[in-house]
Amino acid sequence: MPSAPETPWWKDAVCYQIYPASFKDSNGDGLGDIPGILSKLDYLKDLGVDLIWVSPMYVFTQVTFPGVDMGYDISDYQKVYPPYGTLKDMEDLIEGCHKRGMKLILDLVVNHTSDQHAWFKESGSSRDSSKRDWYIWKPPRYAEDGTRLPPTNWRSYFSGPAWEYDEQTGEYYLHLFAKEMPDLNWENPEVRKAIYDTIMRFWLDKGVDGFRIDCVNMYSKEPDYKDAPIVDPKFYEQPAWCYYANGPRIHEFLREMHEQVLSHYDPVTVGELPHTRDPQEVLRYVRASEKQLSMVFQFDIVDIGQGKEYRYYYQDWKLPEFKGIVAKWQQFIEGTDGWTTVFCENHDQGRSVSRFASDAPEHRVASAKLLALMLTSLTGTLFLYQGQEIGMINIPHTWPITSYKDIESVNFYHAVAAKTNNDPAELAYVMRSLQILGRDNARLPMQWDTGVHAGFTDCEKGPWMRVHDAWREINVAKQLAQGETSVLGFWKQMIRFRKQHRDVLVHGSFEGFGMDDEKTFVFGKKTQDGKKVAMVALNFSGEEQEVQLPDTPGYDELVFTVGSYEDAEDMETTKSIRYYQNLTTRLLTQARALGIIWQLQMSE
Repeated sequence: MPSAPETPWWKDAVCYQIYPASFKDSNGDGLGDIPGILSKLDYLKDLGVDLIWVSPMYVFTQVTFPGVDMGYDISDYQKVYPPYGTLKDMEDLIEGCHKRGMKLILDLVVNHTSDQHAWFKESGSSRDSSKRDWYIWKPPRYAEDGTRLPPTNWRSYFSGPAWEYDEQTGEYYLHLFAKEMPDLNWENPEVRKAIYDTIMRFWLDKGVDGFRIDCVNMYSKEPDYKDAPIVDPKFYEQPAWCYYANGPRIHEFLREMHEQVLSHYDPVTVGELPHTRDPQEVLRYVRASEKQLSMVFQFDIVDIGQGKEYRYYYQDWKLPEFKGIVAKWQQFIEGTDGWTTVFCENHDQGRSVSRFASDAPEHRVASAKLLALMLTSLTGTLFLYQGQEIGMINIPHTWPITSYKDIESVNFYHAVAAKTNNDPAELAYVMRSLQILGRDNARLPMQWDTGVHAGFTDCEKGPWMRVHDAWREINVAKQLAQGETSVLGFWKQMIRFRKQHRDVLVHGSFEGFGMDDEKTFVFGKKTQDGKKVAMVALNFSGEEQEVQLPDTPGYDELVFTVGSYEDAEDMETTKSIRYYQNLTTRLLTQARALGIIWQLQMSE
């Protein structure tokens, strides 16, 4: 059933995120680029993609690649990082997407700039600079013994203080991320106008269809700049998100952005919204009547397993926690004019097969299909990350810290080493955590075929980052040859199925069953009028499980439609489910993490 005419296009879209450095190298320099993306547009169209999100491709800090933070340290928003290509390449990419009926969005990174940006160079030149107030500068504090201290004890996301002292002007500037990435002062209306005019309008006028907005809830800081509560006495610096996330003027700023820029185009906006677990607070960002954002990435699902004080202190978790999070963010928009997203991977997270199921060789394919089945059955706009469609997995356990590139991971490892005098147990724990949660897991080169360097590049020196050891087993070419039985083939089927039944899968209401069960995840979906229902049963264990299906109206006579079983005999056996009443059934294979889904058109 097609969506109603008034439904925004982006609600039904399947979006695919591309990390330029790691997607496809077209010129043999070992680094992915914009022409490489252009060469794979037909592949993405065939997958079922409607919208492409390209992570930062702007000019960033001019140091040896990968720079400070892989392109999030931007020094010129109107130019393309030369190894990635040219402005003309970006114009060709936009046109190429539109010719194929796809749309394209860019990362809008405006909480901070690079310290090499012309604005910051001018701001730091003197206390009397006309742009001094474009960034957040504060005088030092002093301890009783005269030791100079930063203005607050806030910790940077990349470890260490969130303040950097400038000898020339005798003040500190705020950087929530690396010291080379100073925070812009959104309190200054001149800053906001410059962002609207020279960044947002510049790219919207070139035809981009919207933005994924980085750190969207961090623009408004707590005005008194208080010290953060001490949660770990081993460190002076403490996490301070309670003072810079969802600040007092954030909704005012976003409404202004919408009124002055977005309302004059037809864009989609997807905000990155960490540290926001209250559904009512999230609704303030995504309700259509608020005129702020189309939707946001709410982070509870990808925060699973992260330590409370330190992200890279991995904590074990149980399936009911995962299910509760899915249910919470499926149901919070019901009865409202808000919208939500469906995702479990991006450039900042470990791979979902490794994190939420099993990447063991005997379970990997089934696990990838399980997650595909779950995601394509959930309400909201669906986001895939490059390589997710072929079931790429995390970095092998055997890789040492020297194989990691990410500033956040490497800095944290060395910070712990310094604080613990290189304690072997502590460092082993950090490495285990990084192997599960680290950002580099998602940044390994895309695995295209069984050739050298997985078909990502033909550079003699190899790619900018090491290719996964399993590229010969997990790659696009192999799965294309396998057809519908592959992870890639299953994703294609499920994306088509999702679009065919968008009324119940994209827009339907969610109901979970047996939410305390630690082995299986069973949920139902219903259209708004209740005339069409679906049931999804997912086995997250490595063993055969029985599932009690509800006998509530609408779910008591369900017809088998599609499943992630690979064996034909299993497929035929599970079809017998349709003859049961008050359904009690069994997921019949021993393979880990298989699922089944039913769909029923109810009578009028």
